Amino acid sequence: MKIQTGHGTMTLTALLAIYSISMVTSLPGLAISPILGDLQNIFKDASDLELQMLESLPSFIIVPFILLAGRLSVKINKKRILIIGLSIFFGCSVIYPFSNSLWLLLVVSALLGVGAGMIIPFSTGLIADNFSKQYRTRQLGIASSITNITLVLATFLAGVLADINWRYAFLVYCLSGVSLLFAFKLKSTPVVAPQTSPTPANTMPDRTKHNWPVSLMFLYYFITFLVLTVPFNLSIYMETLKFKDPDISGTFISVFFLAMTVPGFFINNIINRFKNYTNVITTAAIAVGFVLFLMKGGAVLLTLGVILVGLGYGCMQPIIYDKTSTSTTESHATFALALVMAMNYVAIITYPFILEGLQGIFSTDASYFPFLLSTILAAAFAVFTYFKRETKTLGIEVQS
Repeated sequence: MKIQTGHGTMTLTALLAIYSISMVTSLPGLAISPILGDLQNIFKDASDLELQMLESLPSFIIVPFILLAGRLSVKINKKRILIIGLSIFFGCSVIYPFSNSLWLLLVVSALLGVGAGMIIPFSTGLIADNFSKQYRTRQLGIASSITNITLVLATFLAGVLADINWRYAFLVYCLSGVSLLFAFKLKSTPVVAPQTSPTPANTMPDRTKHNWPVSLMFLYYFITFLVLTVPFNLSIYMETLKFKDPDISGTFISVFFLAMTVPGFFINNIINRFKNYTNVITTAAIAVGFVLFLMKGGAVLLTLGVILVGLGYGCMQPIIYDKTSTSTTESHATFALALVMAMNYVAIITYPFILEGLQGIFSTDASYFPFLLSTILAAAFAVFTYFKRETKTLGIEVQS
């Protein structure tokens, strides 16, 4: 079976190989969350910081290695970098269950971050290399959806495995073995679109080729920072409002991640339907979702809130990836995407510190303030996108 790319075809096996990379990018840190309680009992002398580092260390390590892998991709064979990264990741998944000491778990977690960082840029970079126009937009949407739905399923699987034995939770990382096998099916040299006439991208002077997509990096950081309010604060929010079963927050968070997966499968249809207003509508959906949190209603309003926020973010992800890949020369697309994707992990790392600082300044309710802040920021950004809604502003490519 041949898949249309916009300038030729590729095999279904190669496409599945690219999809499998998107599946791996959501895995780092997943196995630790459901077993933190067990680890506190197993490693009784460990400090809270050491245990928290098991969960956060991969994210710290991922950022520099995303940038390194993206930069190396400009000069080194991408398939080789990808296979090295997947080999490190899969090796860690094998070592994890046999780690009997906290220091060894920390070392393996750091190595996992190294491997993940070397993989992540190629989940979108290979799509930018092999697809063009609406075909690229569609595949970036699907890749985003695969990442998000894997997050939901792998989190559930890690919890089930942890109930059997805390060591088994690490087996979710073995999914990287599937990606490693598929990676060998990729071509060493990606398909390159034929150039029939010069374009602004390939006629730029050399000095512009290395420019960082700063505005897109900031945009991705900003949008990610907003929506992190849901998984980071929902549990405390529900306890404060005295929900009958605060533990159900995990279900709402799963609904949030599931909502993020839906737009990616229909991103071209969404863009064609709303055209220049796509960014306005998606950011407005996020803002309205947070307004529903401020109403302090019941489960129905809460469900609608997490769905709207998830749908909005699920739309923005592939749009930002698509704009990034088209705003630079083809040879630097993976590097540009690496810079933008690194902002996801920078947001995850910095969110708790920024929020704690703002709560200290305003001396406000820790359960309610994050949702109020996100509402104000999302609404302000929706207004901004309304007045800057030309397609070139945030990179929507309206398909005919």
